[in-house]
Amino acid sequence: MNTTGKKKVVIAGGGTAGWVAAAALSQQLGFALDITLIESEEIGTVGVGESTVPPMRVFNKLIGIDEQEFMRASAATFKLGIWFENWQHIGDHYIHPFGRNGQPTWLCEFQHFWLRSRELGMTAGLGDYCLEWVAAKEGKFATSPKSEINFAYHIDAALYAKFLRKMAEGNGVKRIEGKIKSVNLHPESGFIESLTLASGQTIAGDLFVDCTGFKGLLIEQTLHTGFEDWSHWLPCDSAVAVQTETTGPVMPYTSAIAHEAGWRWQIPLQHRAGNGWVYCSRYMSDDEAREKLLRAADGKVVKEPWIIRIKAGRRRKSWNKNCVALGLAGGFVEPLESTSIHMIMMGVVRLMHLFPFDGIHQPFVDQYNAETRAEIEHIRDFIVLHYNTTQRDDTAFWRYCKNMDIPDSLKHRIELFKEGAHAFQNNGELFRVDSWSHVMLGQGIMPKHYHCFAKGMKEEDLRQYLDEFRTSVSRAVAGLPTHQQFIDQYCKASVDVWGQPLK
Repeated sequence: MNTTGKKKVVIAGGGTAGWVAAAALSQQLGFALDITLIESEEIGTVGVGESTVPPMRVFNKLIGIDEQEFMRASAATFKLGIWFENWQHIGDHYIHPFGRNGQPTWLCEFQHFWLRSRELGMTAGLGDYCLEWVAAKEGKFATSPKSEINFAYHIDAALYAKFLRKMAEGNGVKRIEGKIKSVNLHPESGFIESLTLASGQTIAGDLFVDCTGFKGLLIEQTLHTGFEDWSHWLPCDSAVAVQTETTGPVMPYTSAIAHEAGWRWQIPLQHRAGNGWVYCSRYMSDDEAREKLLRAADGKVVKEPWIIRIKAGRRRKSWNKNCVALGLAGGFVEPLESTSIHMIMMGVVRLMHLFPFDGIHQPFVDQYNAETRAEIEHIRDFIVLHYNTTQRDDTAFWRYCKNMDIPDSLKHRIELFKEGAHAFQNNGELFRVDSWSHVMLGQGIMPKHYHCFAKGMKEEDLRQYLDEFRTSVSRAVAGLPTHQQFIDQYCKASVDVWGQPLK
């Protein structure tokens, strides 16, 4: 690897993964890097990753993105959490909000005080003590530089990639249109030396970033890194997606509605809605899935349905030799908790921290792979939780999910919560204690015990505190505009229903 002068980074593939990498690397390390991105307009992208998680806000700030500008360009809306329906049993629902519940103490989290309140006959739900939960339910939203409300975005992924492309090219990134015909390796080291395009052009590099999607052209087809299959825990292997016109005021949450062989999503954007039907092909055909999605989706179809094949799992190494895989090329955990774009961003941040300016050193590679593996496994466990803790037994799919063996790491978390309402967030994990508590309770796991410290507060003091806290949340939400009103005055989209600039 070249260790003098600017390092040559070659990004194979565009889409969200490619342009996130290009924008971040060029904005933060452009003074030291020569970055080329290769993509072909003939090769489509999955392009349904339209729901995100709160750390995206930090990433956008890191690379200098103005929130209002990016939201107008990508027809974005705000997201306070995810509405789950039919997951515990048919007819039930709960919200996984992004906010904190009540006020925790250093010794135990708020859910312990809430569980004691239930023993005392208080009927308020855990979400009633979370501003984001109440605001989501009522369709309210507002933010400001001083606001502490925790939120993410719904975005048009194609428009977001377009926005990032403009930014990256402004920072000096070179884009080459073309299909990759061959990946050329050094005969002794096995490192990637260059990519040859169908046009005959050859692009050499020091570091290659594989953003070629599920096929993993560099990381798998060339370097044969290996894949760890998780389909026995996450059996959904297909999805149908369709885009429709928006039919009413947009709500500040993603919907995830379980059906007989998986679940469907509804994602409200400003200019249209994203809809999808995720399913296991062992229990439902493509034709049936397409038909059911079109029946369930509201609004006129903007883009005809298309089928996506998915496979849950991870590459055995995300960084192999001088190749780093991002996005679907590195691994996939289905979009139930909107984590795909987050993992791309974290992968890029991790790469910037450990960038091989002085050549490839194995300790850096090992550290990158260890952190990436831990991250995706924690996310995997959180998603498997939704499936395995169901009480549904109405179809073969749900009976399988309910009775399947699960990772030991998840078994441990479930038992901790069942026995003593204990949830935790290790350093570097995405999902907080509040997230684990909401989903476990929403899925019907009611702890047998709670921390004794919660009994230390006098009953009358606990009642007064909880009533006052709940009232303060209700009062704060009552003062918010509707989500639609805030969008209209803060970041009204600059594109039409087909993603074209408004005249």
